[in-house]
Amino acid sequence: MNKGYAYAAGAYLIWGLLPLYLKALHGLAAMEILLHRMVWSLVFLGAILLLRRQWQWLASLRQPRLLAGFTLSALLLALNWFIYIWAVQSGRVVDASLGYFINPLVNVLLGVLVLKERLRRTQWLAISIAACGVVWLTVSRGQLPWIALLLALTFGTYGLLRKTAHLGALEGLALETALLFPLAGTALLLMLLQGQSGFPDAPAGIKALALLAGPITAIPLLLFAAGARRISLTQLGLLQYIGPTVQLLLGVLLWHEPFGADKLLGFALIWAALLLFTAEGLWRQHNSRPLAG
Repeated sequence: MNKGYAYAAGAYLIWGLLPLYLKALHGLAAMEILLHRMVWSLVFLGAILLLRRQWQWLASLRQPRLLAGFTLSALLLALNWFIYIWAVQSGRVVDASLGYFINPLVNVLLGVLVLKERLRRTQWLAISIAACGVVWLTVSRGQLPWIALLLALTFGTYGLLRKTAHLGALEGLALETALLFPLAGTALLLMLLQGQSGFPDAPAGIKALALLAGPITAIPLLLFAAGARRISLTQLGLLQYIGPTVQLLLGVLLWHEPFGADKLLGFALIWAALLLFTAEGLWRQHNSRPLAG
């Protein structure tokens, strides 16, 4: 259990700092960064598997249901990556952070609907307050916060699929990137041949950062998958506050993205919901401990 918390917290901290990396890749379009992440992640993971001589899991690929599940999780992961990269490059880091503030509550709802986890009244109240925050953000801005909702839904569903998967963290991520590699490799090669890639003319530092997309992408995902298999979906959601908090601070304090009263009220409702949900869980955990002596 302690390892599960450590793995998940490490993953969320790295993801919180990820906008710094993506902002540094100026000159490369969102789609090209996505393709680099797919390609170099497989290279990095393949090297790890080769060093560890960890190939026994390949026998399980004969199971059509397993392949179908990982194909779906790979597509969800790619969609989540693209939306997030585009949001950061478009100066929407605050909107992206909202998605990951909502995501813990999406995890909870998925746990209830799919895994039949049961919620208490206070937990349902927390979810209702968060829903009010989303409604307020929609009404005050005149449009649905689609970036946040898409990020929350895609990554929440991805987390559910990985938690119920029958492969380990390393093997599962290697399979996902292998399924994405033919499409990503072909698309990246075509961009280079047709002169649509920004990579050849990029400075040496940008090229080096692009090649590091493999470990930068794979390491937090491995930590996340390892954590997801060791703790409950609800506990996983509680730790996720780390990532969006760091992202929000970067967006407001470093890049000076707008964060007016209307947006603050919507965020405040969601923060209140998360605080209520966390406090209730900690209080119940404290009361469930056996008395000493």
